[in-house]
Amino acid sequence: MKILVTGICGFAGSTLARALLAERPDLEIHGVDNLSREGSHHNLRALRTLGVRVVHGDIRLASDLENLPACDAVLDCAAQPSVLAGTAGSGCSPVQLVEHNLGGTLHLLEYCRRHRAAFVLLSTSRVYSIAPLAGLPVVAHRGAFAPDPAWLAAGAAPAGLSAAGIAETFPAEPPVSLYGATKRASEIMALEYGAAFGFPVWINRCGVLAGAGQFGRADQGIFSFWIRGWAARRPLRHLGFDGLGHQVRDCLHPADLAPLVLAQLDAPTDSAAPRVVNLAGGAAQAMSLRQLGAWCEQRLGPHAVASDPAPRPYDLPWIVLDPGLAARVWNWHPRTPLAAILEEIAAHALAHADWPG
Repeated sequence: MKILVTGICGFAGSTLARALLAERPDLEIHGVDNLSREGSHHNLRALRTLGVRVVHGDIRLASDLENLPACDAVLDCAAQPSVLAGTAGSGCSPVQLVEHNLGGTLHLLEYCRRHRAAFVLLSTSRVYSIAPLAGLPVVAHRGAFAPDPAWLAAGAAPAGLSAAGIAETFPAEPPVSLYGATKRASEIMALEYGAAFGFPVWINRCGVLAGAGQFGRADQGIFSFWIRGWAARRPLRHLGFDGLGHQVRDCLHPADLAPLVLAQLDAPTDSAAPRVVNLAGGAAQAMSLRQLGAWCEQRLGPHAVASDPAPRPYDLPWIVLDPGLAARVWNWHPRTPLAAILEEIAAHALAHADWPG
């Protein structure tokens, strides 16, 4: 099987490409990346050592895809990843965001149409509606927000929300952020292309992806950003809400996606399996910034963290995806425990103080 991985020199793309080869060494992996992110060259060298064929190209340019080899599947890991992308001060205009996240996906769908290739999109928890999540009644317990148990017990929660997390049936109506809108639009176009032209499409909505080798920026994932910042003794702040860092996110190592991606690609074209699933650490691998700070203090020593309760655009108190559907349909479960992910990031940060970020 030949697989084309976009954004292959980024953290998610490179980690997943290596994990796919570890699962199935006979795969032929091709990759395309515009190498615009600082640090991409680190992953480029490692991938080529493994025999991965990487082409310098930009999925925003249809012509950059014309000479790529015909592959059996496309795994789309290329995206502007920040929920603040397209807003003032983000360094990315709304048009640039749409060109990259939606326009790039459309060019890849045309590639799949031409070559009858399957399409797998790495999507995001940010396709779910902001309003019901922003208005979620939460309580702080052991340094972390959680949905109010009394509110859940009273049956007041919207469909698709439980203590286990946000399920695929949770509302996805706007507003979802400009970033979320580009990913949701990409999901819809991918499903429509698959239905119209008869190739398999799979949408995998991920929570926060984390592990060694992330570039240590906030838009690369808060777990890596926080640990790397703590290790380097950079200024850190608890932003928004109570200014105490009670916001909660779940955590998943991208290598853990590989078995499910291969199962999706092995499935028959007319498979009845759901085309959209959450792939995330879920409640078992969720943690607040305050709890992460306590872990960092124990592992890396003390470090002062400032408090700034001023609200931020699109910030939410609790985003935990429920991966139960993937467990029931595909028998998929995260392989890498949260503690192992955190230790992997910390060890890498200590060993590579000059790593980009």
